[in-house]
Amino acid sequence: MKIISYNVNGIRAALKKGFIEWLQAADPDVIAIQETKAHKDQLDLTVFEKAGYPYHYWFSAQKKGYSSVAILSKTKPNHVEYGTGIETMDFEGRNLRVDFDKISIMSLYLPSGTNDARLSFKLNYMDEFLDYVNQLKQKLPNLVICGDYNICHEAIDIHDPVRLKNTSGFLPVEREWLTKFIDSGFIDSFRLFNDQPHNYSWWSYRGQARSRNKGWRLDYHLVTEPLRDKIKRAIILSEAVHSDHCPVVVEIDV
Repeated sequence: MKIISYNVNGIRAALKKGFIEWLQAADPDVIAIQETKAHKDQLDLTVFEKAGYPYHYWFSAQKKGYSSVAILSKTKPNHVEYGTGIETMDFEGRNLRVDFDKISIMSLYLPSGTNDARLSFKLNYMDEFLDYVNQLKQKLPNLVICGDYNICHEAIDIHDPVRLKNTSGFLPVEREWLTKFIDSGFIDSFRLFNDQPHNYSWWSYRGQARSRNKGWRLDYHLVTEPLRDKIKRAIILSEAVHSDHCPVVVEIDV
């Protein structure tokens, strides 16, 4: 199963930049999308169906044009879970899960901490989400949580770890949480295959950051330990330019 995760920073904008043509060429079995910034009624859903994804699920924020996640699939899942059931996070449309026979896939858009209020919201979300996932793994041991975590885990994951050490997305408290999350029973699938620096999935639109590769690795496929031996490949598709993020890929033998 080829799974792609992609923060598109607005699905309507991405569609105007050739997203559908790229999707057909990339040909994932499942694509988890973050930051769609759209409700279903704002989209022509037939474009996804014509592209080979008849099963598409959308979980949107109450506020239009904000946050929101989606999953497109070639095959019909057994079950679709909209949100987490946690009131403090679900109103922003940040979690959507599909369950198949041998694997479950979640699209996650973890909040950013752009100011003190949002950082407080993010930290609370992180704590509640970890508790939620620890319970979820008891029911669904074969789980892939893919998406924009809005955290660089290690110094290798950010272009300037010294100057950015006090910036949200690379704060010690955020990095420690991601370590704790991974240590709870997950594998950072990309680092399973690639231990090299300068591999990023997000670049600022400012200062020619992308052309200079001044980036951050914010997007992950975290895969539960029971699937370790089934992970066959994990890469970053930095050539895709529909967004300030790029897609990340994992291939799992199910």
